[in-house]
Amino acid sequence: MRVKVVIGFLMLVILASCHYPEPILTEEMNQQTRDSLTYLHQRHYTLGTNLEVIADSVNLACLPLQDCDNMIFRGDRVVVAEFAIDSLDTIDTVLVKLAHTQEVQGWIHEKDLKANFVPAEEISMAIHLFRASHTKYFLIVLALFVVAWIIRAFRKEQLKLVYFNDIASTYPLFLCLIMSFMATLYETMQIYYPDTWEHFYFNPTLSPFQVPFILSVFLCSFWLFIVLLITALTEAFKHLNADAGFFYILGLAAALVFCYFFFIYTTKFYIGYVFLAALVVMFIQREYKLMKESRYRCGQCGHPLPEKGVCPHCGAINN
Repeated sequence: MRVKVVIGFLMLVILASCHYPEPILTEEMNQQTRDSLTYLHQRHYTLGTNLEVIADSVNLACLPLQDCDNMIFRGDRVVVAEFAIDSLDTIDTVLVKLAHTQEVQGWIHEKDLKANFVPAEEISMAIHLFRASHTKYFLIVLALFVVAWIIRAFRKEQLKLVYFNDIASTYPLFLCLIMSFMATLYETMQIYYPDTWEHFYFNPTLSPFQVPFILSVFLCSFWLFIVLLITALTEAFKHLNADAGFFYILGLAAALVFCYFFFIYTTKFYIGYVFLAALVVMFIQREYKLMKESRYRCGQCGHPLPEKGVCPHCGAINN
C-alpha cells in the first residue's frame, strides 16, 4: 500500500512539473486582467498578444456581417483584441478578433489563426522557421557533405569523421549526444505534453528558470549545446589543418542533422529512447578508449600520447 502511495505521489510530481501552473486570480484584479490570465492558461496566448502573418493572405471577417472581409498579407502584424465562443459553429467554436489597424480588424477561427500566424517574437519565429524549412536545410547539408566526401575520396586523402576515424577529442561526439537528447526530449514533449510546448512557443524564453521542469532540462541542454559547439569547432582546427578541419566540420554538421531527424522520427515510435541509451553506451566506450590512448600529453605540442617516447606530431622526446 505504501509503495503504491509513493509511486502515485512521484507520478503526480513528475506530471505537475511538466506543465505550466494555473494562474492565481485574486479579487483585487479587474475583470480584464482575470480574463487575460485565464486565456493565457487555456489558449497559451491572450489579449494583447502580437502575431505576424505567415500565409500569403488572410481574411478577417467583420462579424456579424459575413460578407464583409478585411484582407491582411504576409508580414503584417496584428494584436489579439477579443475572444468569442460560438457553440453552433461547425468549423471551430473559438473565434478570435484580431486588429491590424484601427480600420482593419476582424474575426478568425482559432485553428486558422494557429495555421496562418506566428507569435511576433524572435524565438518563436526561429522555431517556426526551423520547423518549416528543416528538410531543405538537411538536404543541403547532406549534399555538401557527400560532394566533399567524393572530392576527398577522389584525391585519396584520409577523411576524418565523427566517431569513425575521429579526432582525439571528447566534444564532437558529446555534441552529437546532446543533439540526440534534445531531439528526443523535444519529440517527447510533442507526444506527451503538447500544451507545454505550445505555451512555450507563444511565450518563449531562453532562461531555464521559472518554466516546467521538462522545459528547463531542454533549455539547459540548449545552452550546453552552444558551449559544446564552440568548443568542438575550436578542437577541430586544433587537431587538423584548415582544409581537413573544414571537411571535418562539414561532416559534423551532417552528423548533427542526422541525429536530429533520426531521433525525432524514432521517438515517435518509442524506440528512440533505446537508441539514445545505445548512443550513451557508445559514448562511454569511446571515452574509455580515448582515455587509455591519451594517458600522456606531449610536453612541447600538447598532443595526446598513448605512451612516453617520441611524439609522432612534433618529434619531441617525452620521458
